Amino acid sequence: LAWQLPMPEAGKLVFKSPEDRRWQGKSMPSIDLVPMTTGRSVYGADLKRLGMKYAVILRPPAWGRTIQSVYNSETLKVPGVERVLHIPAAPLPGAFQPLGGVAVVATNTWAALRGRNALKVEWAAGPHDAYESASYRAELERSVSSPGRSARVRGDLTSGLETAHQRIERSYYVPHLSHAQMEPLVALASFDDGKLEVWAPTQSPIDARKALAGFLKIGIEHVRVHVTLLGGGFGRKSKPDFICQAAWLSREVAVPVRVQWTREDDLKHSYYHTVAAHRLEAGVDESGRIKAWLHRSAYLSIGAMFIPDLKGPSPDELSNGASDVPYDIPNLSIEVCPAPAHTRIGWYRSVNAIHHDFPIGSFVDELAHAAKRDPAAFLLDLIGKDRVTDLSKGELTDASGDYYGAPLSEHPVESARARAVVELVRDKSAWGTPLPAGRGRGIAMHRSFHAYIAVVVEVAVKEAGVVTVASATVAVDAGFIANPDRVKAQMEGAVIMAMSNTLHSEITFGNGVVQQTNFDDYRITRLDAAPHHVDVHLVPSEDKPGGIGEPGVPPAGAAIANAIFAATGVRVRNLPVGEQLAGWKTAAKEK
Repeated sequence: LAWQLPMPEAGKLVFKSPEDRRWQGKSMPSIDLVPMTTGRSVYGADLKRLGMKYAVILRPPAWGRTIQSVYNSETLKVPGVERVLHIPAAPLPGAFQPLGGVAVVATNTWAALRGRNALKVEWAAGPHDAYESASYRAELERSVSSPGRSARVRGDLTSGLETAHQRIERSYYVPHLSHAQMEPLVALASFDDGKLEVWAPTQSPIDARKALAGFLKIGIEHVRVHVTLLGGGFGRKSKPDFICQAAWLSREVAVPVRVQWTREDDLKHSYYHTVAAHRLEAGVDESGRIKAWLHRSAYLSIGAMFIPDLKGPSPDELSNGASDVPYDIPNLSIEVCPAPAHTRIGWYRSVNAIHHDFPIGSFVDELAHAAKRDPAAFLLDLIGKDRVTDLSKGELTDASGDYYGAPLSEHPVESARARAVVELVRDKSAWGTPLPAGRGRGIAMHRSFHAYIAVVVEVAVKEAGVVTVASATVAVDAGFIANPDRVKAQMEGAVIMAMSNTLHSEITFGNGVVQQTNFDDYRITRLDAAPHHVDVHLVPSEDKPGGIGEPGVPPAGAAIANAIFAATGVRVRNLPVGEQLAGWKTAAKEK
């Protein structure tokens, strides 16, 4: 087995030169694709064990609420229901442990669901019952109206703004998002003779194993985790709370138990992508060149799941595409502002880069139009001449952190790489060619996960405000790339996910409770709206390998928003786009 081989000494490693590599740069067929498309693949919800029971759980409607009383007499009358159990909840903030709740164990899933519907539970009040999306948005917007903690400083911002020919200020808002992966959460556990075996679509089996041992208070050597196909994950299935529930129930009922989440469970009890407010201000000279840049952010930190009463992210979290912008601006200040957590927050594909690049990419486009410049040319001028910026030396207020697990010094900001992907995507797309009314192109570039990605999107907007992406062109510099086909597939998926994030998806809260229930009110991009063509171009490189699964989403979202403006003249600063474009054509005619 590979893990049993001794680790070679780093100094003695010899790497093949590009001409000696047999497989690099060649697209390899996916061995999983045929069984996935023919229904033979085994996912978490397909698994069974001899004597297995099925369970569903009624969880607290708001984060931090606890059980006051349970009336289960009607539940126990449902044929197939065998037991009703109270699952303990970890104290807030709870990390990635279960929420707690009432489990219905039955001989089949349908009986368990019917039994849960018959439950009557009274919940004690919790500390976040007043969480409401509209008022919290106003709180975040007030937060970014005042100076925050500094994350990066260059030059003299105050002087740069005060001596500017013009000052331009804009505010942007991004809502909570749910992963909404196609397969809802599910886990099967078997606890026997002090040992636990689980089968689950987990993205992090090592973390799951640790969490299970801690939750059941058994030695980690007694825990075995089998990983099934994910059925989609996007970060939600990296949290082991759903697996811990199955393990606890199996121990209590002394048989294997499979806990099944419904789509409604999945949307209402997730670890959501953070809501965020951003305020950007630029001071520009007579030619429209930016001489000062202020960016304030207020959003929830994933650290709030581990640290009680944490009031927002650390300056270090802004390195996910905000404090490491590759722009040639003499005076800048990047700041983070308070944002307390009132719900569970977790990793979501692209993490903070999503809500960083929507405002940054949009603001750059706004500045280009204010200067009456072509957005691509303006962006290239903003990136400026080739230079390498080591953020561990001077500009970051806290340079003790790392960049995705590596020292900051190993991954400096390289403007040449940013410029190259912008030039490549401009040249490979139809940028600059005329389009009919109701169609527009947008461009954006973003650095995240050791990768530089630029995207040009062409949208079509109907008079009713319905937006479709006609095509997308993506340029990728992710360092060394082994299999081009996987990179292209990730970029195609990134564009489609960015469409959902930008155009449709939004989680809102009222009285501490998620208001969305299923795909009728939490919308994602449907097949008929997906782009017919995504053209992906890769920059050949021998540099350190970068990320691929995540960095395509942020610039695609910003490019979509910019393309909407090009098509309609309507600037979208609040996501999702939703109904903001309704009647745009009539309004444009009247103007």
